[in-house]
Amino acid sequence: MSLDILIFGAHADDAEIGMAGTIAKHTAAGMKVGVCDLTKAEMSSNGTVERRAEEAEEASRVLGLSCRTNLGLPDRGLYITPEHIQAVTAEIRRHAPKIVFAPYWEDRHPDHVMCSKLVQEAVFNAKLRNYMPTMPATQVKELYFYFINDMGPVDLIVDITEHYEQKEKSLLSYRSQFEIGAGTVSTPLNQGYIERVRARDSLLGQRSLISFAEGFASITPYVVGQFGAEAR
Repeated sequence: MSLDILIFGAHADDAEIGMAGTIAKHTAAGMKVGVCDLTKAEMSSNGTVERRAEEAEEASRVLGLSCRTNLGLPDRGLYITPEHIQAVTAEIRRHAPKIVFAPYWEDRHPDHVMCSKLVQEAVFNAKLRNYMPTMPATQVKELYFYFINDMGPVDLIVDITEHYEQKEKSLLSYRSQFEIGAGTVSTPLNQGYIERVRARDSLLGQRSLISFAEGFASITPYVVGQFGAEAR
């Protein structure tokens, strides 16, 4: 399926934490948006692989995703290897997205960092005709990075105020991760994490008099047609 936007995360819930509001805003505008989770999160302290997959499906419906895939790479076993780069590159070529998002390259979770690096490698390789020549090469026009646990310098923000309810609903789909129940292991995710995400998104928007915003980083300069006009 051809997509306008393809978002990569190491685990189901990464994309929702970082940019669920932006996803909802773009699907509401009629754009085709997909998410690719690299692992099945089999090393998570809470929940099961099966339950996490069900929660991801629920969150996908909330956000109106066109598709969601899982590469089944090893949780806590993501590395810059030819096999892992090829898997991510193949996913980009299958969907030929105009825009790709990945986690920010600095984060307390090593899998988020490795996901960021793998996507950067794959975006570059996806355009090379002689790399994996059995699949057509594709050029990604824009690559942006969303924040999960740790914020870095923000290059642009998206006003998600009208879609914040959808963001929170998508996060609440992951009950095994964000709620405390019988037998639940205490983790940063079930210690008020959603409330902290809400505070972060509110604080980020405050400087621009926006109720809620999500921030993104870009390695390359963000292009505008002219000052005073909307970007792109």
